[in-house]
Amino acid sequence: MDEIDCVEDRTHDLPRERLGRLGVRSLSDAELVALILGHGTRRRSASEIAGALLTDAGGVHGLGRVSVGRMALVPGVGEAQACRVIAAIELGRRTLTHSPRARQPLHSAQAIAAFLLPRFGAHAVERFGVLLLDSRHRYIRVHIVSEGAMDAAVAVPRDVFREATIAGAAAVVLFHNHPSGDPTPSRADVALTRRLIQAGEIVGIDVIDHLILADTSFCSMRESQRL
Repeated sequence: MDEIDCVEDRTHDLPRERLGRLGVRSLSDAELVALILGHGTRRRSASEIAGALLTDAGGVHGLGRVSVGRMALVPGVGEAQACRVIAAIELGRRTLTHSPRARQPLHSAQAIAAFLLPRFGAHAVERFGVLLLDSRHRYIRVHIVSEGAMDAAVAVPRDVFREATIAGAAAVVLFHNHPSGDPTPSRADVALTRRLIQAGEIVGIDVIDHLILADTSFCSMRESQRL
């Protein structure tokens, strides 16, 4: 091993040693990403590459919206390390997700958002889904209706209510994410929601809310009185 490699190894060991002594909360975002990357290159340390990656993504919250292909373009990353970062993000997301307790009612927007945000809040493309509930607003399942390019998800009423009918749902909560990170509903969001409410009235399925999801925040169209 030449001198450059030895320097890289010592530099990379520092966050790992501090994690062992002081715990993971003592590490910066860049140091955490550096540990996931595992190593640097002859030209750049893992910490330098991690910093460049975070800058390109717009910070740690932006990593969840960056594709493997784009991440791999950051000098020093490559496809293999990009996959490691994406896998770590998904693992972290799964540790935050939990299914509602058996037949537990979901009455509030906060309870619904706590279930949906870790799963669907931070994604590179817009996805429109429906949370299916029974007559007592107890969880049945989630169905993703459409997925598209940024700000281009399309929800067709027959697709929404076909799944609800098959599942025997009495009520649904609509949801979709805003890749921009801003959960403020657009005029198109409001118009779509009203159209789906009308369709639900025809088929006898109550649309109780529409949640717009960002990274860690949300907007309930019912609570914000946009319905």
